[in-house]
Amino acid sequence: MSGAPGMVAVLDLEPVNEDFLAEVLAGLAASPRSLPCKFFYDEQGAELFQKICELPEYYITRTETELLRRHGREMAESIGANAELIGFGTGAGVKTRMLLEHLENPIAYVPVDISKQSLLDSAAELSRAMPTLDILPVCGDYLQPLQLPKSLRKPDHVAVYFPGSTIGNMEPEVATDFLRRVCRLCGKSGGLIIGVDLQKDRAVLEAAYNDSAGVTAEFNLNLLVRANRELGADFDLPLWRHQAIYNAREGRIEMHLLSETAQTVRVGGVDFHFLSGEKIITEFSYKYSQAGFAAAAASAGFRLARVWTDPQQLFAVFHFTVAE
Repeated sequence: MSGAPGMVAVLDLEPVNEDFLAEVLAGLAASPRSLPCKFFYDEQGAELFQKICELPEYYITRTETELLRRHGREMAESIGANAELIGFGTGAGVKTRMLLEHLENPIAYVPVDISKQSLLDSAAELSRAMPTLDILPVCGDYLQPLQLPKSLRKPDHVAVYFPGSTIGNMEPEVATDFLRRVCRLCGKSGGLIIGVDLQKDRAVLEAAYNDSAGVTAEFNLNLLVRANRELGADFDLPLWRHQAIYNAREGRIEMHLLSETAQTVRVGGVDFHFLSGEKIITEFSYKYSQAGFAAAAASAGFRLARVWTDPQQLFAVFHFTVAE
């Protein structure tokens, strides 16, 4: 239970440093080299991402928020009354609050996020704003199976909310597997509200991930800062450069850290040798057509109920119910 307004207890399933180290070592030893994007979100990374969301080039958060502002009541009506809302990767929780405020008699809200401080802050703020709502935050990796807490009151159905087009950070087959797990979590009477970034002009996409203020570059490089601080790695930050390009054939933004020179980096007692120009993949962000994403969700057991999009067709919010 939430307890007094502003006081929330977090179920802490945050990955420990051993998990971080193991995944970093495995990623750097792979070909091509990679680092898991889920580790972007330490406290500094979460703050930088909030700055990214406010940048003029980064249309994603602004467009999705406007869709919620215009259509939040319709989304809530589509979900229905007496729901438990499970939020995956909801971050600061601004969009979630907009949705919750329109829901009729929401029973509980279960936010799941890997950034503990952001989770605590947003849950406490929401508890003050909605003191009768049962808020049950979980710090953990929602890509892994999690045992989520249960509210004392039984909801009529479960609705999963997954904003920000974070589904695009998953390889398509991983995304489909994830959607299957979400479908099972929703149960027969449940549903999914999900934000999805749509395919569009290359220039718009690349500008969104290469902002003129350099905030996305700082966000990307912070992954190396975190590895140095938490794993004792010795990445020399000036020798690495942020790069984001759109791969039209694969339909995805590819974000890299580019080695500016031949160099050796030591992590966890292991030396990794990099050539000049060699890249570490830090994030893929797939962009979907409306029909393509609806088909992917259908293959996972969902049926399209509603879709909302902006006039420029930049972004879409889908509501899926569980297919009979």
